[in-house]
Amino acid sequence: MNIFEQMLSRYEIKTNEQKRNATHQVMQEITLAGLYRGGFFDKAAFYGGTCLRIFHELPRFSEDIDFSLIGKDDKFDLESYFPSIIEEFKAAGRDVVITRKEKKKETKVESAFLKDNTAIYDVKFKTEKDLKIKIEVDIDPPLGFTTEQKLSLMPFSFMTRCFTLPDLYAGKMHALLFRNWKARVKGRDWYDFEWYVRQNVPFDFAHLQIRTKELNGMDIDKETFASMLKERLSSTDINMVKRDVFSFIQNPKELDIWSNDYFLQLADRIKFLQGD
Repeated sequence: MNIFEQMLSRYEIKTNEQKRNATHQVMQEITLAGLYRGGFFDKAAFYGGTCLRIFHELPRFSEDIDFSLIGKDDKFDLESYFPSIIEEFKAAGRDVVITRKEKKKETKVESAFLKDNTAIYDVKFKTEKDLKIKIEVDIDPPLGFTTEQKLSLMPFSFMTRCFTLPDLYAGKMHALLFRNWKARVKGRDWYDFEWYVRQNVPFDFAHLQIRTKELNGMDIDKETFASMLKERLSSTDINMVKRDVFSFIQNPKELDIWSNDYFLQLADRIKFLQGD
């Protein structure tokens, strides 16, 4: 059994969907290890749903791995770290290719964090190219966030620089407010929001204000935030929200309580970081 198979064996796999989700997570973890080997986390920090999944036991799987530089640098070159990622996969027993993902014009602000100066790459197996993960790095990020070092034990012991939970929370609330959903609601945003409230995580509102100012050109206070959030939570088709997140969780009964009113009541339980 090679390292990749050993890491995959940690998961209970009964369906093809479960195998796909578990394989994605192992790929994500090995990618983090390769980036660590290359010194990537001297310059960048991990954030987003996959960060919550890997380091805070969020009970849903995630597809992409998102990073932010800790200081703006339009000359940053993610491709210089590719050899480290490829070698780490090889050491784990798998061969991968990494390709740049060309953005379509209409995806300039595809998500809360996707901008023209966000580098996007796909990591895929040479033999199973339908299994892939996407890497995004914001090279001109809104700042004002804090980071911490989080430990991984597989494929070896290493540290990943991550956003702290209050700033991860701020990024998620920005996504919930401003993500361009088009025809598809991203119910994973809603799932993560519920998790933050249930875990009693404090929300770094000051970082949300920085994100909103830089990405949306908007000054936002708590009253405006509450109004915008409740409008979105009350007006979105909750069945679309559920459909999006369904394949990423192991226990669909978690969603039985979900309704617009349920999320409006969660909004009243948001806890702000002390000093905000």
